[in-house]
Amino acid sequence: MTKQFGKVAVLLGGNSAEREISLMSGSAVLAALQGAGVDAHAFDPAERDLHILKEEGFDRAFIALHGRGGEDGTVQGALELMGIPYTGSGVMASAIGMDKWRTKLVWMSSGLPTPRFEILHRDSDWNAVVAKLGLPIFVKPVHEGSSMGATKVTEASQLQGAWELAARFDSLVLAEEFVEGQELTAPFLNDQALPLVRIVAPDGNYDYQHKYFTDDTQYFCPSGLPADLEQEIQAAVVRCAKVLGCRGWGRADLILRADGSFTLLEINTAPGMTNHSLVPMSAQVAGWSFEALCLEILAGARLG
Repeated sequence: MTKQFGKVAVLLGGNSAEREISLMSGSAVLAALQGAGVDAHAFDPAERDLHILKEEGFDRAFIALHGRGGEDGTVQGALELMGIPYTGSGVMASAIGMDKWRTKLVWMSSGLPTPRFEILHRDSDWNAVVAKLGLPIFVKPVHEGSSMGATKVTEASQLQGAWELAARFDSLVLAEEFVEGQELTAPFLNDQALPLVRIVAPDGNYDYQHKYFTDDTQYFCPSGLPADLEQEIQAAVVRCAKVLGCRGWGRADLILRADGSFTLLEINTAPGMTNHSLVPMSAQVAGWSFEALCLEILAGARLG
């Protein structure tokens, strides 16, 4: 079976702020594919030019890059031009999904719930932002993942500092209303929703450190939610991915309020595949081993 994949490049590392996580994800995927007998090789675009993929006869690519240069449509476009099928979403969906602002605009136009927001600038009226969104407020770069450059602001006086931090990562900075509730993540595979994961982080702070490098965060999968509510959320997640044009696999993050309503935060078109990652956790509950999950994602590699 694995011979059908030919020579496979696992793209990992890259130049984004999420390089460290990408190296962890890619290494795990590489080990799983090689363990299954796939002729898979690590390829770091930060160290080797992408055109070498064509020269060295790679037949397909498993994208384990996170952030800009890997999850934003650029590497997808390069692979399209080289005619090398790749995993996950295509150029358009990757570009939109990486852009938290434009993702929210698409969701809003499609009637999907997402928190209220403002785009921040150096000369923004911080008090007006607070008056519109209330407190607390999340401030984050539009084009980064893994909570890079994100701050939870509890006072208007903190907004400028939060903007300055986020602006180090991105020229576009988003302020989003804080939604009280349970944090959920909803993976999908081949247009099917996988079991929800409920996340309980220390002090409700699911930041970069608590995502990847501590064992203090608790994950519940199965989520423990009523079956009808879980199915409603899963249906919304499949729809939120489809309106963006996503394919293959991915993960949406959302908040469930106490009254049973929910709101979508963002989408990940190349989610983490580390030992702390949520897609493998959910897939395992659905009956997919990590190796089988990697093979299924690879089997979906395509162009166009």
